[in-house]
This record gives sequence, structure tokens and C-alpha cells, in this order.
Amino acid sequence: MTFGTRVRQLRHAKGWSLRDLAEKVDVGFTYLSRVENQRLNFGDYPSDALIHRLAEALEANEDELLILAKRIPEPVKKRFLQRPDAFCAFATCDDATLDKLMVEIGQTPKPRKIARR
Repeated sequence: MTFGTRVRQLRHAKGWSLRDLAEKVDVGFTYLSRVENQRLNFGDYPSDALIHRLAEALEANEDELLILAKRIPEPVKKRFLQRPDAFCAFATCDDATLDKLMVEIGQTPKPRKIARR
């Protein structure tokens, strides 16, 4: 899923138009349309501050939106810098191993789509 697709889903769930959401987060509705349709130039990508305002307005998980926007949430970045060895080791794990680790720490792994062959 892309950042824009998720923003659109959340906006539709609220029953808001682009203009409604744009007013709530203080940006132009045409800009939000470009966000939702992945039609942004490199310099136009949403700032962390805008992502924060979107998350608040849409009552969404800010970390999820940051990650979909290919940004690293600050708590994750801080922890990574404290333990790069662990994060690098996790990055080499396959999905089954990561699922086992999540269960071990009391988290429920998200269902994954099964690749079609």
C-alpha cells in the first residue's frame, strides 16, 4: 500500500472530501489530490509536520503514515542507533523467523499476502 492510498482510505472512512481534509490540515486540496494519486515531484513530498497533522485529523497511526511515506519514525530511528547490530540481524531474517520473534515478544504478526506463482 502507498502513503497516498492510505490517506485516501482514511479520508473516505471519515466521509470527507479533499477540500474537507485540506482545510483541517491547512494545505491546498489540489496538493492533497497529488499526494493521494502519487503525482508529487521529489521536493513536494509531505513533511513530517504535515504527516503529523494528517494523522491527527484522520485519527490514524502516525508511525504507519510515516513508514508509508518512506520516513523512519523518531523512536525507531533512536532505537536503531542504539542497537544497529540487532536491527541489521533482523533485516536478514525471513518472514517466518520475524513472525516467531514477534510472537515471542507478545505481538501479533500482521497477515501477509501469499505470493502467487
